[in-house]
Amino acid sequence: MTSSTPERAVSSKGLVLGVDLGTTTVKACLVSPEGSAVSSLSRETKATLASDLGSLGSEQDAHKICTALQFCLSQLPKEQLARVARVAVSGQMHGVVLWRHGSGWKRNAFGRFDVDVVSALYTWQDGRCSAAFLDALPKPRSHLRLSSGHGCATLFWLLKHRARELERFDRAGAVQDLVVAMLCGLDKPVMSTQTAASWGYFDTVAGQWNTELLREAGFLVDLLPDVVEPGAVAGRLEHPWYGIPAGTPVHAALGDMQCSALSVGAGETDAVLNMSTSAQLSFLLEPSFVPPPPSVEAGSALEAFPYFGGRYLAVAASLNGGNVLAVFVRMLQQWMHQLGTGIPESAIWERLLAAGTDERASANAQASSAATPPPPDLVVTPTVFGERHTPGARASVSGIGPQSALSLGPVLRALCQGLARNLHTMMPREMLERAGVRRIVGTGKALTRNVCLQQAVHDVYGIPLELGGKGDAALGAALAVLSHSSSAKA
Repeated sequence: MTSSTPERAVSSKGLVLGVDLGTTTVKACLVSPEGSAVSSLSRETKATLASDLGSLGSEQDAHKICTALQFCLSQLPKEQLARVARVAVSGQMHGVVLWRHGSGWKRNAFGRFDVDVVSALYTWQDGRCSAAFLDALPKPRSHLRLSSGHGCATLFWLLKHRARELERFDRAGAVQDLVVAMLCGLDKPVMSTQTAASWGYFDTVAGQWNTELLREAGFLVDLLPDVVEPGAVAGRLEHPWYGIPAGTPVHAALGDMQCSALSVGAGETDAVLNMSTSAQLSFLLEPSFVPPPPSVEAGSALEAFPYFGGRYLAVAASLNGGNVLAVFVRMLQQWMHQLGTGIPESAIWERLLAAGTDERASANAQASSAATPPPPDLVVTPTVFGERHTPGARASVSGIGPQSALSLGPVLRALCQGLARNLHTMMPREMLERAGVRRIVGTGKALTRNVCLQQAVHDVYGIPLELGGKGDAALGAALAVLSHSSSAKA
């Protein structure tokens, strides 16, 4: 990893621009030196691409992601953008996008960037790497598992099945690394240890890629980005950008999971539950924690990911979160269409969440009345997308009987309970208690907007759940710069 050099701190009048490039939404947030958000804007990317692999592929259009980001910048107050003293970026982990040096992007006469010779973004949801394919790859010298959707696994697959396509490119990174390289005009991308760990084949203790192991396996090691610690400066704005002055430091992009956890201000006795597209439940490990040596054992749902200040988060990272609820909503919409009634997806969400609120009140009333026993519960196993430790898992519904309540509210309750139970199997209450966790801080739209899901989490864990307000990864990225910046320059 690259060593550090001194950099000036954010001035008392300077703002930090925090950016998050999420799976479905991008957000830009201007943050004061005291850590409060002064302006923010988000926009859906609508970047999903049809994959030639069908449902196995999960690809997005990097151009649309960059366009959505720059739309957000264009709508923020110009006088505030002129005061930006640092740029902090976070984004979806694991994914990989490729580009060609010298032609990955271009800047038009109005100062807007457009990506040019760039591949699709292969996201963390990509399922092209089968269990047999992964088993045939060299075992990583890392305490972290390798799964489909991880950057290095995807690159191995492309090398075997799309070698000619791969020859078009000579640079690779997460989409947030592409944005940082674009803003700074970097010759080679820079990646934080947080994202590198999520790619696979990265030793977090040594801070190095498994370069020799990969080279022996025929991997194109020149594609691997330079790696720096979280908080390091990757470069400086090459040109003015929507009023932000040229020369403004841009930090190496961070992981959205870590930034989301940081944004809610969780303490040593807190666990953080982030439920947006996917779901992550995490808590801070002791400062003395050192990842164990690589193991050939598989099947553990828990992993330890780099956080800030040399510490690690214990993480149960589920592939199933708000995306499962979205599948349910699309199913309802399709059924309604087939029955001859069209209804917008937004209206289904509105009625579904209202039904969930009513169901919570009804469940509480039933619990207080011993005279009316509740009907048999549905049991939903919600692993529509499998899990990294059990990639072959699928969803199921059981417990349907003649007295089962099958209206919208009870079905939503069963689905939410299933999501909470799935997390509990990965990180049970007893583990949280042994770690001294006394509170779960919740964040992410899938959780904060859904009282039925909030109740399910509380019921399953029996630990107080408090919502983390407006905590999000864009804010967390800015806070990381303010509180954990090493000012290391690549």
